[in-house]
Amino acid sequence: MKLLIVEDNERVSRFLIKGLGEAGHTTDHADNGRDGMFLAASERYDAIIMDRMLPGGIDGIAIIDTLRRTGNKVPILILSALSNVDERIEGLKSGGDDYLVKPFAFGELLARLDALVRRTQQSRTETTLAVADLSMDMLSHKVTRGGKTIALQPREFKLLEYLMRHANQVVTRTMLLENVWDYNFDPQTNVIDVHVSKLRQKIDTGGRQLVRTIRNAGYMLTADD
Repeated sequence: MKLLIVEDNERVSRFLIKGLGEAGHTTDHADNGRDGMFLAASERYDAIIMDRMLPGGIDGIAIIDTLRRTGNKVPILILSALSNVDERIEGLKSGGDDYLVKPFAFGELLARLDALVRRTQQSRTETTLAVADLSMDMLSHKVTRGGKTIALQPREFKLLEYLMRHANQVVTRTMLLENVWDYNFDPQTNVIDVHVSKLRQKIDTGGRQLVRTIRNAGYMLTADD
């Protein structure tokens, strides 16, 4: 991971730089708020370790607030000697993702950083789904296959999303009724078959069949033969 340390205490900074380096991470360091703000805004980091009380006219809370207001979502671990509940709440409300009080155990700091970065990566991954050459962007609601855009109705989009999230698994009609329509239909209704048929016509036309009917069971979205 590439990490930014914004910390004015020289002893703590040396300890962090040494420990994180030994753990295989690269670090940049700023010992004041002004330089910390510049690096945080101009460089790309996997996470930031942020002290609250900083020289340079800008404290850690102000840096975090500025980053969040400008759309920067980098994970931020606040590292501070300020330990009462109100101070921790203020740090988290400003946009900090976690709060660790000094003195701290280095192993705990590493574990918290790993958790923050892992959570962020999972969140980013979940915005895009892909099966073979079929892809779905949940943010833009764009679906493409082989680079060609496929126009879907809202219900078709939701149906495809569910199938893609359960790729290579048999999905029953009851599962689709409960999770795509949000309420229980008569299991004997053909509403599922109609929508799946329309979806299949849109995404499987001119390409390998991805939506399979599993006899007496349901459906499966798969690229396997």
